[in-house]
Amino acid sequence: MNNLSGLAAEYDQYDAMALAQLIAARQLTPLELLNAVRAKVEAINPTINAFSHQCFDLAEAQIKQHTGQGMGKGSFAGVPFALKDLGQQLAGTTTTSGARMFKDARYDFDSTLVERYKQAGLVIFGKTTTPELGITTTTESVLYGKTRNPWNLERIAGGSSGGAAAAVAARILPAAHASDGGGSIRIPASICGLFGMKPTRGRVPLGPTQFESWGGCSIHHVISISVRDSAALLDVSAGAEFGSPYVAPLPARPYLSETSLPPGKLRIALIVEPYGETPLDPECRKAVMNAAKLCESLGHHVTETTLPLNGQEISERFLTMFRASVARLLEDAASARGAALTDQDVEPVTWMVYQAGLKITARDYQRSVNAFHQFGYQMAKFHEDYDVILSPTLAQPPVGMDILNLSPANPLNYAKDVSEFSPYTALYNMTGQPSMSVPLHWTPDNLPVGVMFTARYGDEATLFRLAAQLEKAQPWAQRKPTMLN
Repeated sequence: MNNLSGLAAEYDQYDAMALAQLIAARQLTPLELLNAVRAKVEAINPTINAFSHQCFDLAEAQIKQHTGQGMGKGSFAGVPFALKDLGQQLAGTTTTSGARMFKDARYDFDSTLVERYKQAGLVIFGKTTTPELGITTTTESVLYGKTRNPWNLERIAGGSSGGAAAAVAARILPAAHASDGGGSIRIPASICGLFGMKPTRGRVPLGPTQFESWGGCSIHHVISISVRDSAALLDVSAGAEFGSPYVAPLPARPYLSETSLPPGKLRIALIVEPYGETPLDPECRKAVMNAAKLCESLGHHVTETTLPLNGQEISERFLTMFRASVARLLEDAASARGAALTDQDVEPVTWMVYQAGLKITARDYQRSVNAFHQFGYQMAKFHEDYDVILSPTLAQPPVGMDILNLSPANPLNYAKDVSEFSPYTALYNMTGQPSMSVPLHWTPDNLPVGVMFTARYGDEATLFRLAAQLEKAQPWAQRKPTMLN
C-alpha cells in the first residue's frame, strides 16, 4: 500500500457507507479505491486464499460506464464488493460453487440480486471461495484449496461463506456477499469476528435460475464489519422479484433507520445447551453468558430456558432435505453433461451425501417440508413470550484445518464432527427466522467467538436495533487480526 497516498491508503478504517460518503464528496475516486483494494488483494490473498476469481477488468469497466468522479446515485456508489462463488451469477464470469463439476459454468447475465447490487453502485471485482456446493462449515476444497482464518492461519475461516469472512476480517473490503443455508453466514462471521445477519426467508431474491434453495432454507445477504452496512445493504437488496414464490413481510421503515432506534426492553430467551449430548466448549459458554449479562446491563430481561422442539427430529428433517437437494443438483448436472456422476467427480463426503440422497423418496422430502412448517409454528408460539433468542453461534471456537472438510481422513466421522461443531444454526433456516451472529467474545489466544440472536419471522428490525446497541456498548470494529499489525 506504500505506493498509494491519502485516504486510499487508509480505506480499511472505513465501513462501506463511509467509503460511499467519501466518494460522493469527491475526496476519493472509485478507481483510486479499486486500485487500493487490488493492492490489498495482491498483498494478503496469497496468505489467506479468500478469492476464487478476480475480475478487476470488469470492475474497471463498470466504473468507466459512469462519467466524472462518481458512480451514479446509488447509496454505495463506487464501493468495491465481492460475490460468494455460489448461487449468484455475474455476467462474464463463472460460478463454480467450489466444485470441479461446475468449474466451467460461465454465465452471460446478472442474477436479480447482482443487478440490485450494481444499481446501488457496488463495484464487483471478484468471487470469494466456498467449499464444494457450500455444504460444510469450513472453506476447504479440492478445487481451490484451503481458505485460512486471518486471526490464526492454522484455523478455519468457517463455511460456507468462508472466503467472504476471511476477506472482510483481513480488511480487504468492509462487507461481502454471503449466503446461509444452515448457518453459512453466521458460522464464518462468528469464526472471523464479524457481524453476520441471515435475513427472513424470502427477503432477498435468488432468481432467475432458481427461486428457493434447500427447501427454502437458503437465504443470501452479507458479512460485514459494521451493523449499519448490513442494514443498508439489506435495504438495497430486499424485496420480491418476478417469479418469487413467496415474500417476507414488508418492513415498517428502512433497516438503516432501525439502527438509530432503541430496541426497548426486550424479553430474551437464553438457550445455552446444544441438543442431545453435544458438548459445549467453555469459551462458547463464557461468550453466551457474558452476552446475557451485557444484555441485562442494557435493560433487557433474560430468562434461561429451552426450546419446545426435539433435537433429533430437527437433525433428521434437515438432513433429508439437504441430501435430496444435493442429489437433485448433481443428477441434473450429470444429465446436462451427458455422463453419469462418479466418485471421481466430487469429494468423498459429497459423494456420500449424494448416495444417501438417491434413497430419499418424494414422501420423505414432503414430510421434512411439513416438519419445517411445524417447527416454524412452534417457534412462533414460543415468541409469544420472548422477543429474541440468545444462544451460542457455535459449540466450539475455530478449529484447525482438515477436520470438517469434504475430503477428511475418515469420512465416516464427518457427520459427528460437523454436528458437534455447529448444533445451533440450522433450526432457523428451517423456520425461516432472521438470525444474526454478533462478535462479542475472543478467547485468551485471540480467537473470535460469536453469539447468536434470533427474532420472530419477519422481524429483522428488532435484531438491527439490538445489534446497534450491542455494537455501541461493546465495539468490535477496531479489533483486527495480528497479521494486519
